[in-house]
Amino acid sequence: MVTVAGIGQLEPPVRDDAWNTEHRAEAPLQRADRNFAELLQELRVAQTGVQILFAFLLTLSFTDRFAMADAFQRSVYVFTLATSATTVALLVAPVAVHRLLFQRGRKRELVHVGHRLVVTGLVCLAVTMLAGMLLALDVVVGRAAGVSVVAALALVFAALWAGLPLRVRQGPVLRLLPGRLHQESARAGAADGDTIYCRCGAVQSQRSALAPE
Repeated sequence: MVTVAGIGQLEPPVRDDAWNTEHRAEAPLQRADRNFAELLQELRVAQTGVQILFAFLLTLSFTDRFAMADAFQRSVYVFTLATSATTVALLVAPVAVHRLLFQRGRKRELVHVGHRLVVTGLVCLAVTMLAGMLLALDVVVGRAAGVSVVAALALVFAALWAGLPLRVRQGPVLRLLPGRLHQESARAGAADGDTIYCRCGAVQSQRSALAPE
């Protein structure tokens, strides 16, 4: 038999305050503070790249080579510049919202609004990067090759930024207290590793549940 370390296929989402208080010993406001701190850390990663890209796009129009751009390249440039500015606005918005809601007792609302702003900003960031790649590749390797490469990159973005998180989100939920695994299993008499016990309760492996007695 195979030991399943706290895997449950049908457990409810772990986003309610009761679960969080039990497993993290956090009050709802403490949870909101932690969530907002995590949000700010993620914003630092995203903002750096888009700000550098936005600055580069602003200076690009003042170069001598830009005067030779055709109508398609100018259209892509304007689109990329606009989406870049939109991305900056979305990713900086949680900070502005936080300032305007400072000491208003709205931290939990701030986290929910910030989450939506950042998700929208990441979508705009992906569009901006793809449009920027199209502009550069159109000049370097030609329009047909550039469109093909950008289409492939769009699939990569979709797979890594959307497909992978959604797959993990819909997969089994892991619950594991490593320090108590062996002790709890021994007390439960699970020598073959069929069942372990954790804070969320006993969990039985699918293989052992389907195996004949």
